[in-house]
Amino acid sequence: MDIESLRNHCISKKKVTESFPFDEETLVFKVEGKMFALVNLEGELSINLKCEPELALELRERYPAVTPGYHMNKKYWNTIMLDGTIPDKEVFSWIDHSYEEVLKKKHI
Repeated sequence: MDIESLRNHCISKKKVTESFPFDEETLVFKVEGKMFALVNLEGELSINLKCEPELALELRERYPAVTPGYHMNKKYWNTIMLDGTIPDKEVFSWIDHSYEEVLKKKHI
């Protein structure tokens, strides 16, 4: 997984914006003003994604590269190290899930 593929997937979604609201190392993708993906550009490439709580726990147990969300609510967010141990297709599906989770919460 590289940053260009990751970025292209995120911005291909409807109503998505990207910015650096915190610092120059954290690229944030939002849908309707709410964060759904935070990408660490400094050091090892990683991404924070929102996740349904039960699935978040399941993914952490299944993949060593998935840990509780760094600087996020650990019940709902995972940090995924993009070190090549998880297939890109899987990561893209988790990005889609995060996007949908944020939209779902936005429209409740």
